[in-house]
Amino acid sequence: MADGLSVSDFVTVDVTLEPAAAQTRSFGAGVIVTDTALVDVTQRLRPYSSLTAIAQEAGTSAAVTKAATLFFSQEPQPSIIYVGRWARTATSGLLHGASLSTSQRLITNFSGITNGSLAITIDGTARTLSGINLTSALNMNGVAAAVQTALQAVVPNAKVIWGSTNNRFDVISGTTGPLSSVSYASATGSGTDLSSLMHLTSFDASPPVIGVAPESLASCIANLADLSNDWYSLQVACDTPPADADHIAAATLIEGLAPSRIYGATITNANVLDSTVTTDLASQFQALNLSRTYSQFSSSNAYAAESLFGRAATTDFQGVMTTITLAYKQEPGVAAENLRESQFRTLLAKNCNVFTKVQNGTAIVFDGSMANGDYFDERQGCDWFQNELQTALYNLLYTTPTKVPQTDAGMNVIAAVMKSVCLKAVNNGLVAPGLWTGPSFGTLKTGDTLSSGFYIYTPPVALQSEADRAARKSVSFQVALKLAGAVHFIISAVLVDR
Repeated sequence: MADGLSVSDFVTVDVTLEPAAAQTRSFGAGVIVTDTALVDVTQRLRPYSSLTAIAQEAGTSAAVTKAATLFFSQEPQPSIIYVGRWARTATSGLLHGASLSTSQRLITNFSGITNGSLAITIDGTARTLSGINLTSALNMNGVAAAVQTALQAVVPNAKVIWGSTNNRFDVISGTTGPLSSVSYASATGSGTDLSSLMHLTSFDASPPVIGVAPESLASCIANLADLSNDWYSLQVACDTPPADADHIAAATLIEGLAPSRIYGATITNANVLDSTVTTDLASQFQALNLSRTYSQFSSSNAYAAESLFGRAATTDFQGVMTTITLAYKQEPGVAAENLRESQFRTLLAKNCNVFTKVQNGTAIVFDGSMANGDYFDERQGCDWFQNELQTALYNLLYTTPTKVPQTDAGMNVIAAVMKSVCLKAVNNGLVAPGLWTGPSFGTLKTGDTLSSGFYIYTPPVALQSEADRAARKSVSFQVALKLAGAVHFIISAVLVDR
């Protein structure tokens, strides 16, 4: 029995752990879409934090590895890229076995088996494999080959593969499309059970992947967008590049997605250099006035635009004077173009970026624009600001333990959060003092100087409609931002006096 009375009889202390605030998006995360089986159609999207991991799984010669090489070659180096799967052609059903530990993949676990067996259903038909002799198998590839031989005797074109990167067995149907499938494996009740030795059972194998019908690039992107809000920019890396019509359909879709995304395309066709040609991809992007699409011409590298985004991906919007312009930047791994002046001007006129040689021995990216002529850094910066402000205001409502009242005082609390985000934009260099040329509102007039780079107008609550008040809405705030811009050209006049 405790001595004396409880302290709670005299002093009560309650400790409440506040909810963690919602996080802002990353505007440096991109996705490289590929039509190879690196990522299956169920997972669809996989993050990678290093080039090494992609190269090990896809191979150094794969298109996705070549694109990722340009992304990760930047200084400073980006931190993450996603790989997305495009079912460009119909895919096969498959089963990923569990990863085998070092002891589980010892060949001695298999090499003494003379009568191996397992049961598995392929394309809806149950199959029983028996009499599998593994005594001649020298490694896991040999085990896979022996089981595949037995499987193909009853299911032509089906495959059993050992993946040394993931240390697992995969079973792949010999057909494609929505009816293509592979079930978990199980024991047959006779012989030596291989289903558990190969870790293909429901106990630890991954969920079976059902085949799918061919999809358009736009449909693929819609699936990836629905799957995750984490990625911002998307580019395609396939051995056979998408047709211009695919690029245009994808870019048009990206234009309307929420949350905001952007689309990048590398143009290798030299007709973009001809001012008389209006059917090239850059001209088509421009004609559609696409504000969320960027392109780059490269005569030698089909993935050059991935380097362009890789440089932009390193922008730290939480820092001080950290926003950048893509003009005058470098592209490690991309050969600089040796352009005639007329070709360079043609690319600029079509809002197509290029990494080009300059006669002083340097090479630079120019001019860092989107298809409609907006600058990439301003597009990315405005998207960051929208998300930063949205998230900050959400967190105000989410983390306030009581409420934000529908009073002028409550509106001032909201305005203070808006101001804090505007100050971040000033600190990182996106916004700066300047002359306001936009419309007048509040006390701000066209032609006024925004001395702080921004202005927030908070209408009085008394002017709010009864309907909005009843719906518990705030007043309609208005924010004016003056972008800092960036110097791309320097003009000077020099007078020499004798």
